Amino acid sequence: MTDIPTAEEALARLDMPLIEAMMTQRAVRRVLPDPVDDAVVRKCIELALRAPTGSNGQNWEFIVVKDRRVKERLGKRYRQAWSLYGAVGRRVTAGDESMQKILRAVQWQVDHFTEIPVLVVPCLRGGMRLPYMPSPFVGESSFFGSIYPSVQNLLLAARAMGLGASLITLPLWSVTSARRALGLPLTVTPVCVVPLGWPRGRYGPTTRKPVEEVVHLDGYGHRAWLDASSSNR
Repeated sequence: MTDIPTAEEALARLDMPLIEAMMTQRAVRRVLPDPVDDAVVRKCIELALRAPTGSNGQNWEFIVVKDRRVKERLGKRYRQAWSLYGAVGRRVTAGDESMQKILRAVQWQVDHFTEIPVLVVPCLRGGMRLPYMPSPFVGESSFFGSIYPSVQNLLLAARAMGLGASLITLPLWSVTSARRALGLPLTVTPVCVVPLGWPRGRYGPTTRKPVEEVVHLDGYGHRAWLDASSSNR
């Protein structure tokens, strides 16, 4: 079983080199039901608040959920959405063991949602479509762009301290239901859910595509770095 650090030990791990945290960060869905000290959760959010926001608006709110009844309400919506998406995902990825492994991890999270010790729900104040934005798309991207840098900070802080964490959105498929469960006014929008807990497994290096395969120079389709890499072989 994973050794659970004290709050002091977890906080001391924040001196992990940034590159190590980034190179080994992954979605960790299977976590232990053991409690996470408030000091550790507070530090995750404190570091999340260091991220930039649009116009330095700092229009964020973070709901920390530990009450089982609230978890059950969010978990119910999670199960509803996953019953559809999970079934489609298993059918579409049949034969792909790496994807099936991910789907099994998500299924575990769905099944054990109320046992996860802490859920952090990042939220934003204000409307998505600001009147001075030229289009709904720009307004919405600007709105959500004010929270996701802070979520990444939170995830990196969790990784450094050894917490298991993941970014999920399916429990929020009904924003109205989520607002009711969390007691949110109409002026505050839940954006995602970050379950936190001590991992049942271990962190390790992640496998990603080479940079050359995903970069397009000056326009889509111009894979200059990929071509250069190929010619050097």
